[in-house]
Amino acid sequence: MTGTDVAGAPAATGHAGPTLTTDPDGREVVAAAAEASVLSSPPLLVLEAVERFFDEAGIGEGPIAWARVGEGQSNVTFLLRRGDAEVVLRRGPRPPLPRSAHDMLREARVQRLLGDEGFPVPGILAVCDDEQVLGVPFYVMEFLRGDVITDGLPRRFDAPASRLALAEAAVDALARLHSIDVSAGPLAELGRPDGYLERQVARFRGLWGQVSRRDLPGVERVAERLAATVPVSRRASVVHGDFRLGNLMFADAAGPASGTGPGGTSDPERPRLAAVLDWEMATLGDPLADLGYFTATWSEPGSPGTTMELSPVTRLAGFPTRRGLAERYAAQTGADLSELRWYEALALWKSAVFSEAIYTRWRAGERPDDTGFAPGLERGVPQLLEVAEELVAGA
Repeated sequence: MTGTDVAGAPAATGHAGPTLTTDPDGREVVAAAAEASVLSSPPLLVLEAVERFFDEAGIGEGPIAWARVGEGQSNVTFLLRRGDAEVVLRRGPRPPLPRSAHDMLREARVQRLLGDEGFPVPGILAVCDDEQVLGVPFYVMEFLRGDVITDGLPRRFDAPASRLALAEAAVDALARLHSIDVSAGPLAELGRPDGYLERQVARFRGLWGQVSRRDLPGVERVAERLAATVPVSRRASVVHGDFRLGNLMFADAAGPASGTGPGGTSDPERPRLAAVLDWEMATLGDPLADLGYFTATWSEPGSPGTTMELSPVTRLAGFPTRRGLAERYAAQTGADLSELRWYEALALWKSAVFSEAIYTRWRAGERPDDTGFAPGLERGVPQLLEVAEELVAGA
């Protein structure tokens, strides 16, 4: 899907944006807290509570018009309009939440810190840590318009040369993120880069038994191989954790943008990056974990087409191969690509674990409206494990 995006939430094709309504739907969105008491599960949005919070934050005036936007499988995003103000509210799913997951306060902090560094992220307008308002913490960020590329392309990317430039702009953004100094200051407090890879393997290995209700031996086989062959991390950076084309917004041709070329200067002839989105999993660690995820989830002719290849348009003429992406990144950062297959295996194996959690919730009836993604994980998760096992065997 392509089209107007609201700080990470793809809308319908075109640039009109999603249709907003002031009417509660009675299930996910209610007008007042009293209406929530009769529901089997708590609503995601209570309009009167949000209006009070907006009054305190100085965001707009009058009633709120809303639309749920985005295709994220984790946190929930709403576009809200109140008077002249158009903003985006982002919150976690309904409680109970796993420990350390869906940390909206941390996600907002990461975006603020990166914004202070001049990195393109949506600006944070307000943060709510009072769980009495919506049942979970949430934050409000600026409204952005642009294109997020998944299964379709805007006409401005019809030419193969423009597709190559689009891919190169994505690589440049990743290289720029990894060039930010994290040795001191507030960014240095985002995580412990030492032992990052070992902790990732151990954490997701332990998660499988918590999130799965079926026996897939490939999980443990890949875990053993990953644990036995952990590369030596050569540097530390901010790691996005879900860096892919579907989490990048490219500004309209005539719109404002924060994109830069490889040297950090504006290049008007290149696609302009408006923002990198979805910082839920950001931390400090090995930057090649981001590169491995980016390349392993990139569609190219002949790639296996896993459930994590969420932007299949990159199979079209003009887009570079996974190898081409990696080589451009290495040219800018000096990264050693000799163990990239290990990082790609880690990415798909981790994806299998968190995808299994989604599949288990769907089987338990917790995702009744999901008729596409979650049901496909019955076969999608084993396929991810198969590809990860092939990658780690050749690492």
